[in-house]
Amino acid sequence: MKKILVLLICTCASFGIKAQSIIGAWETFTTSKNGDQLKNVVIFADGYQTSTTYNATTGEFIQTKGGSWKLEGNVMTKKVEFDTNNTERVGTKESFNVLITDDKIEVVDKDIKLSRIDKGTPGKLQGAWLMSGRIRDGETQSRDISRPRKTMKILSGSRFQWIAYNTETKQFMGTGGGTYTTKNGEYTENIEFFSRDDSKAGLSLQFNYELIDGDWHHSGLSSKGDPIHEIWSIRE
Repeated sequence: MKKILVLLICTCASFGIKAQSIIGAWETFTTSKNGDQLKNVVIFADGYQTSTTYNATTGEFIQTKGGSWKLEGNVMTKKVEFDTNNTERVGTKESFNVLITDDKIEVVDKDIKLSRIDKGTPGKLQGAWLMSGRIRDGETQSRDISRPRKTMKILSGSRFQWIAYNTETKQFMGTGGGTYTTKNGEYTENIEFFSRDDSKAGLSLQFNYELIDGDWHHSGLSSKGDPIHEIWSIRE
C-alpha cells in the first residue's frame, strides 16, 4: 500500500511539473505556397491557450484558435472556444500526445515542433484575463465575464494577444498581438498582427497599468487614438 501511495504521489507531481513547464510562449515557422515565411505563436497561461499564425514579414493575419487546456501525463486535451478556420469546432474537444522538454514541444504524429520563447517572465502580467469593465467619466461600468461574449487577453512573459469572440454564436470579432513589456508602471505593446487592419503591425502603444485588488487597470490611448481605461480580471 505504501509503495502504491508513493507511486501515485510521484505520478501526480510529475503531471504538475509538466503542466507548469509548458506555461509561457512558443513558436514555429513554416513557408506558405508563395514562399512567405509564416510565424505561429502559441501562448499557454494557466488553463487557457491560443495559437496564431501570421506573416512574419508583413504582419498579415492568417488564423487563430484557442480555448481551455489540460495536460495529463503526455496527453494534451483542448476545448475550442474560437477557431477562425473552422467555427464548427467551437465547443468541441480534441486530445493528442505531446513530448515536452525544457525548450521544445512536439505534437506526436502531427509533425509539429515548437521552440520556447519564454517561461512566463519577465513581464508582470502573465496569465489569461477577461475584460470586466471600463471607467468612463469617473464611473465604473462593469461587464459580466460569465457571458458567452468575451474579450480575453492572454499574456506570457513577453507575448500578448487579445481576442474578441462569442462561444454561443461561434462568432469571432477580432484579434491582435505581439510583444509587450512592463516597466515602472508602463505597459507597452508592440503590435505584430492585427486582424482588422494589417497596417497596425509595427505600431508600439504605451499605457499606464496598475494592479488593484488583483484586477489590471489599463489606461491610455487605443490604436485609434481614443482614450481608454479598461479593467481586466484574471480568468479562473
